[in-house]
Amino acid sequence: MHIQTPHTILKEYFGYDRFRGGQEKLISRILAGGDVLGIMPTGAGKSICYQVPAMLLHGVTIVVSPLISLMQDQVTALRDAGIPAACLHSNLTQQEYFYTLDAIRAGEIRLIYAAPERLLTESFLSLTESVAVAMVAVDEAHCLSQWGQDFRPGYLRITEFLNELPARPVVAAFTATATESVRADIRRLLKLREPLELVTGFDRKNLRWIVERPQHKYEALLNILRRNQGRSGIIYCISRKSTEEICSKLCADGFHAVRYHAGLSAEERTANQEAFLRDEAQIITATNAFGMGIDKSNVSFVVHYQMPKSMEAYYQEAGRAGRDGSAAECTLLYSPQDIRSNSFLIEHSDSENDRLTPEQRDIIRKKDFERLNAMVCYCSLTDCLRHYILSYFGEFSPTHCGNCGCCLADSETVDATIPAQKILSCVFRIGQRGHRCGSRMLCDILQGKKTKQITEAGYQTLSTYGLLGDVSRIQLEHMVNILISRGYLSIDASQYSVLSLTAKANPVLRGQEQVQMSLPMRDLRQTRREQQLAAMPDYGVDEELFQKLRRVRERLAAKEYVPAYIVFSDASLREMCNKRPSNEEQMLAVPGVGKYKMDKYGEAFLQAIAEYVSRQSSDTDPQK
Repeated sequence: MHIQTPHTILKEYFGYDRFRGGQEKLISRILAGGDVLGIMPTGAGKSICYQVPAMLLHGVTIVVSPLISLMQDQVTALRDAGIPAACLHSNLTQQEYFYTLDAIRAGEIRLIYAAPERLLTESFLSLTESVAVAMVAVDEAHCLSQWGQDFRPGYLRITEFLNELPARPVVAAFTATATESVRADIRRLLKLREPLELVTGFDRKNLRWIVERPQHKYEALLNILRRNQGRSGIIYCISRKSTEEICSKLCADGFHAVRYHAGLSAEERTANQEAFLRDEAQIITATNAFGMGIDKSNVSFVVHYQMPKSMEAYYQEAGRAGRDGSAAECTLLYSPQDIRSNSFLIEHSDSENDRLTPEQRDIIRKKDFERLNAMVCYCSLTDCLRHYILSYFGEFSPTHCGNCGCCLADSETVDATIPAQKILSCVFRIGQRGHRCGSRMLCDILQGKKTKQITEAGYQTLSTYGLLGDVSRIQLEHMVNILISRGYLSIDASQYSVLSLTAKANPVLRGQEQVQMSLPMRDLRQTRREQQLAAMPDYGVDEELFQKLRRVRERLAAKEYVPAYIVFSDASLREMCNKRPSNEEQMLAVPGVGKYKMDKYGEAFLQAIAEYVSRQSSDTDPQK
């Protein structure tokens, strides 16, 4: 008799020989009957941690998921791998809904996906009386916390649902983005019992982090698309209007792009998302309404056309690139106007939770501005971007990663104490007049510009006016950004990004502390950094064979009416190119090829590889 274990489940259904970091510990604790809290970055395999034990536990697993699109996406992938799963949501017809309930009661389903708002409905509670619930897995668990960036009041009722069950099941909570305060909220609100809490690390080594501060954002976007030609990407925009505008411009310029935001009809949103998931559209422009939990594995780049309002949101959205482990880039196009846009959104946002008091709303708004300030500091960095991200989430890392926009910049380290003193002194002089200004105005004053705002405020009479007129604008902006990122200047996003001195600036102003800065060596457009970015990524595979296998995948996906990556990921196709399997045993050794998928799709790929190898042999053999 074949005894199933976590490893046999992983191989047979998911096609992998070994677990990734942290997965096996979490699975073992679940199978031993213990609660868990897993903090794992996007693409690290959180879902495996509850999908594998769901196949071994006695009873069904209920997965609490925030979005219908996320549920459908995961259920499609599971079914295609041979795992019996279903979702219950409002888009099902009455016939589909009751058919699914019957299948669950008949023991034909192991994983049930549902939104938190559905848990306490009469039909769902009735279902839990007739089937044994072995585990409740809470996906995107940061939605529980008022301090999380995606607070969802419906998540607060999960504990109430747990109390309604005949017996308390194992509770497993997972999220990609959670600071310590959010993790504490998750533990408390779910009433986790001595959970195994595991933070696997936030570093996604395959992602390259880039911040650009272009004068013309759309031109910068076109440059990114040119160096990623033929690859799949997401462009996040801050508003519905900019989502529409960018999509229209891209289509006019010959790109196959679709749009996604909450203002579109449900039919168009679904059609556009499906087109993107199936690689019919290479690019999707979207607001943050798109993407939570999207499992499309071959996203090669994510662009934020405007700065998002928190590091949590940015990390989660940018992390949708490179989910299959392939090299990918995450670029943020920043301008000071982004601060004003986000500040406006925070000030005019209405909480979804009617039970919040005005005092609680004020606390949440203050926390939102703190997160926005941290995001502004990230966009101001000239030091390692990866180090800042990891530090934000409480993880130690080297101060130079060698694979982000700042680390690749063509720069030199100089003693910038005197210009730093002039910058800080200018902020001080403005403050003496009872005024504050943003970084753009500060640079204009220091360079001696004669703008209407400067003359109306009388800043041309400041002793610091024009003191850095001999410094290039790019160099000066870098200096200001460094002083912000190192804490000599604070930036108040709630007051439209005005600057003020911190106590840390005093020793510099008094000449008691030197300031070393790494500054760009020149202002040329085509720097070493841009040249390196243009060459990235190089997968080192036979491109002709890869494209042949992609066409096979496309044909099979169309036949099954599933997204192409559901058949096999790009990473699996590249492994096929490298290993060139010629039989079932060799094909099963390719990561991502499980027994069920081998039986379903394997022969078509083996035949395509054999034909290609045979043709290559004929082309190179002089006897033929």
